[in-house]
Amino acid sequence: MTTLASVTGAPHAALLGVGAYRPERIVPNAELVEAIESSDEWIQQRSGIRTRRFAGPEESVQMMSVAASREALAHAGIDASQVDAVIVATVSHLMQTPAIAPAIATELGCPSPVAFDLSAACAGFCHGVGLASDMIRAGSARYALVIGVERLTDILDLTDRGTAFIFADGAGAVVVGPSETAAIGPTVWGSDGEQYDLIRQREDWRDVMASDSPVMPHLTMQGSAVFRWASFAMAKVGLEAVERAGITVDDLGCFVPHQANMRITDAMARSMKLPDTVRIARDVADQGNTSAASVPLALHRMVTDGDARSGDLALLIAFGAGLAYAAQVVVVP
Repeated sequence: MTTLASVTGAPHAALLGVGAYRPERIVPNAELVEAIESSDEWIQQRSGIRTRRFAGPEESVQMMSVAASREALAHAGIDASQVDAVIVATVSHLMQTPAIAPAIATELGCPSPVAFDLSAACAGFCHGVGLASDMIRAGSARYALVIGVERLTDILDLTDRGTAFIFADGAGAVVVGPSETAAIGPTVWGSDGEQYDLIRQREDWRDVMASDSPVMPHLTMQGSAVFRWASFAMAKVGLEAVERAGITVDDLGCFVPHQANMRITDAMARSMKLPDTVRIARDVADQGNTSAASVPLALHRMVTDGDARSGDLALLIAFGAGLAYAAQVVVVP
């Protein structure tokens, strides 16, 4: 039998650079409370959110992705021409086909990369990091750009008391490339389809188009059930990612969870018994929940503010609709 040739890649993969784009418009709680019969105090107590970013008409999924990617490439010292894989995690590119990734790659100047969108909701970015790491070590890519981007305000019902104050817009990106030492730990990922409906698009497109007054489908969420699931089940996933990386929580410098809700972040930190020396990302307070963009945005803020230093070990974990989740320990670039 003829034996096929095989390809081998780098011994290890690493995050080489991180970038972000935050929309210009800052929306305080005061702008939202009347429509949902709420208050600034109630929103902060329930979520920890004070303000969030809403994209303007010119701040498209593509525009925000390109801006974040250019900063990540500059941080990594990598030219776009060297990138041969572009992975875009998003649920708010509203064209079902084609994917937005090829257009982003072309605007950046990446020559003929593999480029595709990844739909894993809030967990999408960590899925993308896991895929990029595997591709680089397998030899199917040398440098990969992983982008998390959302314009959730396009599918947000500002009269929905359960979601109007939570979701927001933005983009974050990382460059993943070869490394001589292990700098991205094994990805722990999975899903819980028995709770598939806890976070979802409220209306089916077919029902929307058949109605007398079609409106954009909106996000809906069963917040209490999601809180219970994420606070405790995800702590176990985080601890498994730490164990599979061959370290303990005492070795961590940073904890960068999906910025869903400050109360969930605090509950996970307690459940994992993180020591006081671990710095925790709390970007949700001023950015809101940006789904697939939240982890790279939070990591970028920690790097920019000096809370995450180059060489630190950071636990990334994300979870959301599906219910999907993914986590890995990385070395901060």
